[in-house]
Amino acid sequence: MYFEIEGKISDIELIAAGHGIRILALLQKRYGRGGRWRKLKGVANVRLSDGTIRLAEIHWFEAHGIGKKMLRIKRYLD
Repeated sequence: MYFEIEGKISDIELIAAGHGIRILALLQKRYGRGGRWRKLKGVANVRLSDGTIRLAEIHWFEAHGIGKKMLRIKRYLD
């Protein structure tokens, strides 16, 4: 499902870092070995492909110099 983040992500928490990430090898292969990979979660308003805006918990991976990758909606909070 396609979505866009509206505004800022709040309540950001670290879930895992480094070797604690299960798909670390995939991330390094796909996006490069540079950077320290972290899995994060947060809350944001998202605009869905049908145009509705909902409050959702979002999970993603990010690394310094690479940015946010593989964003996904974990669950809706409204």
